[in-house]
Amino acid sequence: MTDGLSIAVVGAGAWGTALAALLAKKGHAVTIWSYEPEVADSINQRHLNPYLVDVALPEGLRADTDLAGVVKGAAVVLSASPSQFVGSIMAQAADSLASEALVVSASKGIELGSLRCMDEVLDWVLPPEHMQRFCALSGPSFAREVADGLPTAVVVASRTAEAAERAQDIFQTPYFRVYTNSDVVGVELTGALKNVMALAAGITVGLGYGQNTMAALITRGLAEMTRLGVAMGAESATFSGLAGMGDLVLTCTGSLSRNRTVGVRLGQGECLDEILADMTAVAEGVGTAAAVHELAARHGVEMPIVEQVYQIVMEDKRPADALRELMLRDPKPED
Repeated sequence: MTDGLSIAVVGAGAWGTALAALLAKKGHAVTIWSYEPEVADSINQRHLNPYLVDVALPEGLRADTDLAGVVKGAAVVLSASPSQFVGSIMAQAADSLASEALVVSASKGIELGSLRCMDEVLDWVLPPEHMQRFCALSGPSFAREVADGLPTAVVVASRTAEAAERAQDIFQTPYFRVYTNSDVVGVELTGALKNVMALAAGITVGLGYGQNTMAALITRGLAEMTRLGVAMGAESATFSGLAGMGDLVLTCTGSLSRNRTVGVRLGQGECLDEILADMTAVAEGVGTAAAVHELAARHGVEMPIVEQVYQIVMEDKRPADALRELMLRDPKPED
């Protein structure tokens, strides 16, 4: 068991806060960086975070709005900001990181424009010594259930077994089981791709379709994810594990999934702009749909479900028309 460490959590959303609470309960000295002063004040004064409603946070857990001050001297830096902001935020933090700090990413997404996953984004802004020990944490894990101490299993991926095993030791608890993995590319991609499939799953629910439809979507969605992942250098086995199938099933079927919720409302006929304006948290799948659509074209990979989700969220296509086109595609062997 790792002795108590100084840990910085960069991002005070629900996921970052749930992980921060888990680490604080293990006896680590944890400080969360929050962009919003009112969130930091709530954590410090009331031990509550409005992004994680009605969850009492450990009294020792602290929050601050001084990014450089939070990460300075931390033995572990957990990056948990929304994916589109990870690059700019961690670039600001880079000069303050301790040279031996272990950097762990818990954000799931693909940066628009650059089409980089989070490991590539951080490789762009952090010194090489940090990326040699970089880890990606992913898997089927709703923040609320982790915060409530419900049994959860995740995976931590690194290019070095030593770094993965260190992160495993830091995060593992009796209710939070951590497996190691060497496929950083696959773990990063699955965490992003499953959000697009969760949008599609929600759309089928909003349209009033049943479990047959959901099972088909999850299965064919996994096939699409695996095709793109292999084309980008990932291992196919990763897509049948916790980071792949596990997270895909969770986000496609769980009522706590933000992306599934957006999809349900789209399927019911609501406007995307109005849905997003009504949400306090980020639904990563909306932006990711555009990024994955571009990646599929770049790598020559057929992703019909992604194509239809892209047309729904970016081109205002009617969800019912999108599903009809999927069902009426030319018959073919299962791949």
